[in-house]
Amino acid sequence: MRLELTSVSKKLGAETHLYPMTVALVPGVINVILGTTLAGKTTLMRLMAGLDKPSEGKVIADGVDVTGVPVRERNLAMVYQQFINYPSLTVFENIASPLRIAGLLSNDEIRQRVNSMAERLHISAYLDRSPAALSGGQQQRTALARALIKDAGLLLLDEPLVNLDYKLREELRSELTELFSGGKTTVVYATTEPLEALQLGGHTLVMHEGRLLQQGDTLSVFNAPNSIQTARTFSDPPINLIEARLAGDGIAHLAEGLQITLSSEQRAKASGHEKIMLGLRAHSLRLSGDERVDFTAAATLDLAEISGSETYAHLHRGNISLVAQLPGVHTLAIGQAVTMHFRPDELFLFSAEGALLCAPGHAGA
Repeated sequence: MRLELTSVSKKLGAETHLYPMTVALVPGVINVILGTTLAGKTTLMRLMAGLDKPSEGKVIADGVDVTGVPVRERNLAMVYQQFINYPSLTVFENIASPLRIAGLLSNDEIRQRVNSMAERLHISAYLDRSPAALSGGQQQRTALARALIKDAGLLLLDEPLVNLDYKLREELRSELTELFSGGKTTVVYATTEPLEALQLGGHTLVMHEGRLLQQGDTLSVFNAPNSIQTARTFSDPPINLIEARLAGDGIAHLAEGLQITLSSEQRAKASGHEKIMLGLRAHSLRLSGDERVDFTAAATLDLAEISGSETYAHLHRGNISLVAQLPGVHTLAIGQAVTMHFRPDELFLFSAEGALLCAPGHAGA
């Protein structure tokens, strides 16, 4: 399905939930809506589904204006973050319910379709059970199976894995990517997690407080966020931001006596801006490196957090606070003196107003 929302907005009384935006989903791929809580992701999906009508603008599906057409008359399916299943029906009947409502298939055809879908989602052994007898992951697989079996042109997934533990999220996310690789269904997937957006790939819309900040190919948006707010939304751990003043000699002057010599490309992109913000993603900051090409500066360790196979080092130098995402497990002591390393060509340059001036390796940004 090709779905377009043209100049849509949503207000409830005097409160604006969505500011005017135009969205064109990419057909046959996963379209990720990335944003923090209260960014407007669910409100936008409800407009896509026909659960709500926009205060302004139009919703166009395959060239037809469906603004105000109720969800029951749309060719779509939706899965929520809660495990929503019919408690009085078996898993089999939960999955079969959309087919029975449509009334187009025989019982044998329904059984064949349900068995095939249950096998794809690894819940064949639970078809005779009630949803209450399932684990959280099995319940969500049941809800996904019920949505997928409709073969709808549009599938809306509103943070469907958020209530599952880490291992189940990883497992189901991988399976979802495989399920939708055929390109038959246009998928919209809402999430608060930048890593999840990168893992799903496809097309990403970045939202914040009811506004659409940027949309495009997921890697392109990640590599060249158009503003500081987009970079913040698409960075976990948070992107490091440092105020700087540009001198005529192309040197960026930071606090605490630090100076960084910018490349000719960076200088050209930042030309005319005396005050800028430097952005550095946490994985670009290291505690060792090649001093021939790296920028280095002494700092003090405030905290070291071990998360799986990574260590998050929280550092400061005077009033400059930084977070480094280090591969591997590191034994670091609070108060320890360390040397920060990063390459100047890994810096993002933003204007004082927050607009992107230059992104690493993206001269056209």
